[in-house]
Formats: sequence, structure tokens, C-alpha cells
Amino acid sequence: MNILGIETSCDETAAAVVKDGQVVLSNIVASSLKEHSRYGGIIPEIASRRQMELINAVVQTALEKAGCKLKNIHAVAVTRSPGLIGSLLVGISYARALSFAAQKPLFEMDHIKAHLYANFLRFAGSPSSRRAPLPELPAVGLIVSGGHTNLYYLKNPGSFRLLGQTRDDAAGEAFDKVARILDLGYPGGPIIDRLARRGKNEHLRFACADFPGSYDFSFSGIKTAVLYYKQKHSKTKGFNPAAVAYSFQDSVVSVLVKKSTAACLHKKVKTLLVGGGVAANSALRKKLQEAGQQHHIDVFFPPLALCLDNAAMIAGLAHHRGKE
Repeated sequence: MNILGIETSCDETAAAVVKDGQVVLSNIVASSLKEHSRYGGIIPEIASRRQMELINAVVQTALEKAGCKLKNIHAVAVTRSPGLIGSLLVGISYARALSFAAQKPLFEMDHIKAHLYANFLRFAGSPSSRRAPLPELPAVGLIVSGGHTNLYYLKNPGSFRLLGQTRDDAAGEAFDKVARILDLGYPGGPIIDRLARRGKNEHLRFACADFPGSYDFSFSGIKTAVLYYKQKHSKTKGFNPAAVAYSFQDSVVSVLVKKSTAACLHKKVKTLLVGGGVAANSALRKKLQEAGQQHHIDVFFPPLALCLDNAAMIAGLAHHRGKE
């Protein structure tokens, strides 16, 4: 079964074709990030306007790259929520019209759950990707992105039970805001990741709220702590943005690893799935893999190309709706 996926939940305009819920035949992503960078964040009106301009060409390119025509597509899938309302409407309206005109089934999917499903995808034509083992379920799933930080229990690809979530800022949002506080640019996640590699400092510590006995997170406090630290020390000779970046990132990564590992042990599962843009963070990948080895948990990350918003994850998850 070939499913055409469409994703327009934020600033990306994406389309992909996925075969049998696993093999990615094409994965096209057009981003308007450069247009948002000057503002230090996503401007919803700019995002949706660009998506209206790009969506038809992106879908056609995805079909061409997959070697498919619309008649070879068995269903259309699109992100329903969550996301920016104007951006979501662009994708949903296009997908509904395409589905109606081509007389194909339409599946409207959850963007967050699709991020975790990205761990089950493999790229066509990539021997290393095709040989990689698939995750075993049940599993715990950690979503870390600019808009969400959630922990789930997954019984099967269509069954998600929320275990915990952020009570305020998402982890990715905190990365962006701290980068802005330090005048590092946007998006902040990759910049802090690179800067932190040369800023290790055992004497500077920031802390995240813990909430003992809960799988919930909080990242607003550490963001504020960085702000106050900069206001107090930025004019001093010893102020080092790299050290601040390291301490901030280390604390965020530590609480993500701690709660994810605890959830796996409590649920007695041997698989941890990680998804979302922050899943590309090198420190998070390293620390989770180390914790997995220590506790005999298999930790899975999507390929870097599938950590950020993409339509392959939407099409892949929709395959299981099509089998219902």
C-alpha cells in the first residue's frame, strides 16, 4: 500500500510517499525558516502564506521522486493536529480536495504520535537503513520538540497512553529562548548543541524542576535562571556563553534521561522510542544510549532527516489506520 503524506503543522511544507507503512519512497521538505530567522521565531502568517505557495509543487515532487502517479497512491494522509491553525488548514484543505478529486481514502493524523512512529521508517535504496532492526513493542515514547515534551506508553503503533508532559515550556522552546537570551540566533537547538561541546564547566549549574513521583517536566524555571545569570554576570570578565550553554543543556538532558529511563523500568519495557526535533541533539542521544546500555533498554532514534517535521512519519502511521 502506497500512502501519500502531507505535513504543514508549523513552518515546513512537506510531502512523502511511504510503502507498507515502513519504506520511504520519497520525503520532500520545503522550509521557510530563513524568512522567520530575522524575527527570532516562527511568524504564523508568513508560514501559512508560504505553504499555500509551495504545497502543490512539494506534493508533485514527492510523487515524482517516488516514481508514482496519483493513480498508484492508495490513500492520502495529512496532519490534523496539533500545530498552527493557519498552517494546518493549508494542508488539510489541500489533502481533502486531493482525496475527493482522486477518490482516495483520507486519514487525518496526530502529529505528535507520528513523530514516534518515525522510528519504524526505513529509506528505500539505503542498505544500512533497511538492515537496521525495528523497535519491539510495547515501548515508552519520549517526544521532545519545540512545542511538546511528552512521555507515552505504546502498546502498539495505534495505542498511545500519556504518562507525563511539560507543565509549561517544551524542551525545544527552552533551547530557542535560552539561545535568544544569549544572543546566539535562531533556531537555538543546533546552536546550543554545538556551543556546549566546548563549554564544559563543573562549577556552573542550572537545575530543572523534578516533580518526584511524576513523569511531568518543567523548563520555564531553568530558562529564567539563565536570564538572571546573564543579567548579573554578562559584564564580568569570566562570563562564558559556551559554559552557560553546556550547563543549561546538561540539566535539560539529564531530566529527560532520568524520567524516560524511570518510565521504562516502571512499565517493565525494553524499548524506548525518541522523536521530535530535539531528538537530533547530540548530548541527548549520547546520554540516552548510555542509560539504555546500563539498564538493558534498546533506545531508538529516527534518522536525522526524520527528527524534524516531515510527511513520511504521517504517511507511515496512516498505514495502520488503513488496516483497521
